[in-house]
Amino acid sequence: MNIIFEVLNKYYGYTSFKEGQYEIISNILKGRDSFCILPTGGGKSICYQIPAMIFKGITIVVSPLISLMKDQVDSLNENGIVAEYINSTQSLNDINDIIKKCYEGKVKLLYIAPERLENDFFKRKLKNLNISQIAIDEAHCVSMWGHDFRKSYREIAQFINEFDKRPVITAFTATATEVVRKDVLELLGLSNPYIYIGGFDRENLNIHLYIEEDKLEFVKDIIREEDSSGIIYCVTRKEVEGLYNYLKDLGYIVGKYHGGLKDEEKEYYQEEFLKENINLMIATNAFGMGIDKSNVRYVIHFTMPKNIESYYQEIGRAGRDGENANCYLLYNRSDVRTLEYLIYTTSSLNRKEIEIRKLQEMINLCESKGCLRYFILNYFGEKNARNYCNSCSNCLKDEEIRDYTIEAQKILSCVYRSREKYGIAVLVDVLRGMTGPKIVNDKLNQLTTYGIMKEYSSRFIKDIIKTLIDFGYVDLKEGTYSMLKLNKKSLKILKSEMKVLFKLNESEEEVMLNKDLFNVLRNWRKDKALKEGIKPYIIFSDATLIQISNILPKNKEELLGIRGMGEKKYEKFGEELLDIINNYK
Repeated sequence: MNIIFEVLNKYYGYTSFKEGQYEIISNILKGRDSFCILPTGGGKSICYQIPAMIFKGITIVVSPLISLMKDQVDSLNENGIVAEYINSTQSLNDINDIIKKCYEGKVKLLYIAPERLENDFFKRKLKNLNISQIAIDEAHCVSMWGHDFRKSYREIAQFINEFDKRPVITAFTATATEVVRKDVLELLGLSNPYIYIGGFDRENLNIHLYIEEDKLEFVKDIIREEDSSGIIYCVTRKEVEGLYNYLKDLGYIVGKYHGGLKDEEKEYYQEEFLKENINLMIATNAFGMGIDKSNVRYVIHFTMPKNIESYYQEIGRAGRDGENANCYLLYNRSDVRTLEYLIYTTSSLNRKEIEIRKLQEMINLCESKGCLRYFILNYFGEKNARNYCNSCSNCLKDEEIRDYTIEAQKILSCVYRSREKYGIAVLVDVLRGMTGPKIVNDKLNQLTTYGIMKEYSSRFIKDIIKTLIDFGYVDLKEGTYSMLKLNKKSLKILKSEMKVLFKLNESEEEVMLNKDLFNVLRNWRKDKALKEGIKPYIIFSDATLIQISNILPKNKEELLGIRGMGEKKYEKFGEELLDIINNYK
């Protein structure tokens, strides 16, 4: 077995890698400098830890937070990998003992804070070690254009340049715009690096934006509704303390975390949260980096963060197990003044302009009418991002988003009944009830799904199938161009445990021949939705209204022939629709 997989299985208990990990590890083991962007929960740590186990010497990991170091070192030691950390909480004797163990070859990974590299005596101690790799976590901190610039990170490049035998340099981050990426590569002086940029999208995170809400009432409602593990982020210590006391007085068991607490207090609340004795943590952005709690089901931003990088990093702490998680962002315009004040009073002169610019981008996100996910992915330079999704509050408010659950169930049921043996073209023919040699010879006309979508056009069914594939609701079989394979999401849809909401691009069959009548029907639908307190697309999709305006049905029979009508909807709306059509004529 490949040694990389041996180490993965022996020390981590896995048999396969997440996307990108194997390629990154392989390049590092070839001795190539590497710069990698992987989303929160994407498994950055394993990318430098496995090479550390295989290399003969020691790996130095530059890490910015004490809590992050401790958590990772505890986890490594638990897995049977000898790791240590050095930070400001330790005595000089403790530090000397750890360095002695490193000289004796008993330590594979040594975590240090970047501030340590400002000490010449400490650097000389490290230089005499047999260092195979220097891994830089949260590498965006080196860039002034990054959201979390740290002056001490600028010491790293000088430290690297002092080695006679240069170790492999690896740098990792979850959030970096194109400008920051270029800056990191230049400032760290990476030599012909392997660059890996993973996808930024976390499809399991549902993003909800709320404007000018009563924050305290909102938080109470969400805590009651979610009843699971969550984090509430505040901008200031004062906010954390106020919200902590407010919820505690109401009888909730909550923890808190901010820079003003003693180390023992921070550690206590963090451990209680990780052990699930506390389900809710109220914190500033100091909390969460490197905390591998997989089942955080929701994150609330009580106050808008100062930049998109921080926001995306913080919501990334939810749903690390891949299951759905909710992210609630509260945007009150009065908070902008607070954030501006913080920037002007705490940032250095050359950082102010950068941070104000980043704050404006965050405001633009909150005031955007388009897809929030697309805005974020576009900000990070992700190409080919869809300009809509089915899981952010702006898209779910979009009248063009429709419910295709029934259609999806019919298609997926056909895939199941035909035993995943056929391509899209054959499936479409079966669903439409078409006849042909293959259908007859393979007895596909005897399936229960034969002809269940006969009222739909081929193009329309193909469009739905393509969108189901795009959203991961069904997979393409490996090595084929069009054979479909059911997955976990497919089964949830078939069991009615998941709805299918999305926006189809306009099909050729949906060309609008009568725009005036279509607009009359849309206004009628909007009034009905308002009175019933439901979303317009639930009454009728645009596709149904376009077909009505194109065909101009004259009676019940013709109206029932319209896709998406059905007996129940006719009983409720049929007579009204026929009146509208007759009056329009």
